[in-house]
Amino acid sequence: MKIHVLNAVDLSRDAIHIYVGMAVLLLFVIIFQKGRFSLVSLIPVCVVAIVMEVFDLYDDSRTFGYMRWDASLHDVINTVFWPALLVFLARFNFLK
Repeated sequence: MKIHVLNAVDLSRDAIHIYVGMAVLLLFVIIFQKGRFSLVSLIPVCVVAIVMEVFDLYDDSRTFGYMRWDASLHDVINTVFWPALLVFLARFNFLK
């Protein structure tokens, strides 16, 4: 499914992960946190990042015969980095 999404949009794999992470964070903050950023806001971002990578690892094992753990770690970091930075900036009142 990820291949179809990548083919449909003109974005790199890294960009897709960044957009997904930001979208999950913002949707969670808007819907459940009423606009407030908290450390809890990172939980759904981490869950989505890990679920995406479980599918990628499974696909890697079927395609390459082994799991590419380094690529998956890279993808998780790409997905979580900017949401985590926003949460920490908001937490320490840098976003006013």
